[in-house]
Parts: sequence; C-alpha cells; structure tokens
Amino acid sequence: MPTYERGPVMIHYTEMGSGFPLLVIPGGGLNSTIAGLDTSHPFNAQKEFANKFRCITADLRNAPPGQSSGPLEPDRPWDSFTDDHIGLMDHLGIKKFMVLGYCIGQPFIWNLIKRAGDRVIAAVLTQPSGFRPEMPTQFYDNNMKGWGPEFVKKNPKYTMKDVSTFLDKMYNANPDFVFTVSRDFVKNCKTPILVLPDDVPPHPFKVAMEVAMLAPNSQVSLYPWKDTPDKVPLAVRHIRMFLGANAPR
Repeated sequence: MPTYERGPVMIHYTEMGSGFPLLVIPGGGLNSTIAGLDTSHPFNAQKEFANKFRCITADLRNAPPGQSSGPLEPDRPWDSFTDDHIGLMDHLGIKKFMVLGYCIGQPFIWNLIKRAGDRVIAAVLTQPSGFRPEMPTQFYDNNMKGWGPEFVKKNPKYTMKDVSTFLDKMYNANPDFVFTVSRDFVKNCKTPILVLPDDVPPHPFKVAMEVAMLAPNSQVSLYPWKDTPDKVPLAVRHIRMFLGANAPR
C-alpha cells in the first residue's frame, strides 16, 4: 500500500481503476479505514466504481485499525483531516475530483468544499452523519469509549485528557447540523450533491433531508435504500449515473 508523507503525517492509501478521480472516504467515524469498506459498509464504492473512475481511498489519520498516523491537532480537528484529503490529492497531482463519503464523510466533504470548493466537481453523501439534538454528546461519548482508548494504546505520548480535548473541540464546539459548515453555506453551495439518507443514531434522517432540501443542486436517493439487499444495487446505480453525469468529458 503506497504512503503519502507530509511532515509528521503519514497517510496510507490505495488506488483502483482509471478515469476521472473519485476520492472515497470510508465511514466508521474516527476508525475509518480502507478495509472497512469490505466489512462494515453496504457496498464498497472503490470496487464498485473502479471500472469507470480512478478511485482513491485512505486510512484516516490515527484510526487505530489502520496505518495512517499524525499528530492530534485539538485546535483544528476537522481541518487537520481536510489537510490530509487535500494533501493526498496534491501528492497524486490531481487538481479536480469528485468525492463520495460514508457517515463521517459528510462533515469531511462539507469542509473539503469549504476549503477547496473549486476542486470538488460533485459529491455523494452516503448515510451521512450529523447532529442529533436529542443525543447531543453521542459522538464525543462514543469516541471516548470506542476510539480514544485504542488510540492512546498505540500512541502512549497522548493521554485520555488529550483525547477529550480533541473530541470536545471536534464535536461539542459547534454542535449543530453537519458540524463543519452552516445551513447558509449549504444553501449557497452550487456543487452537485447526491444524498443517500439513513436513520440510525449517528446518521439522522432529518439532517440528511435538510441538506438535500437546502443544497440548490442536490438529488436524493430512494429511502430506505439498504433495509433489504435488493435495494442496494438501485442506490449504487443512482450513484453511478450521478457520477457519470457530472464527470468532465
């Protein structure tokens, strides 16, 4: 697996297929890895679309199951990950690209569009995560239990207090909507968007549909689209058509 390095950051990534570039951001929160696409996702976008696109995906920085690493940046948690996404595209010599993200991919994608919107041709938000007011600290709480201890075990120079500070800034400093951008930003975003809603605690249907209603160039898939195996190919077909329609010719 190739590696991209930038100072103290090391990102393991893979490429598959050829054609217009498609950045695939796996779900799994801060445990997001390439391997997770095969084990915990309704479909593996890298494999599904490699016959038409140059599909690039990476282990998230500091995901304990993965091989990417770098410092915790508690003052800028979301931007530190966006640095990695933009840096990887720069490393590969890719100027413009499309992006598909699962789960945590939603706040990552919106931050990517905020930071480098002229480079993002189109985006697919798959089972997107977002803020749920009736469970306001779920992401902080879940990561303190399910990510932090394993991260500290692999990186003993950090403590759970460091993890708490990082997660507090990431999820509690702006506890609303999609965490990284405002509703006004989405309302004024001209990037073509396809939303595949979900409705489990980390993936609120209400937020997914609010994004679809606000974004002026949005589409939304059938819902539910993954409750039975026969529906998933329909959603994948919709994504394939959306990507094909927006990729430069």
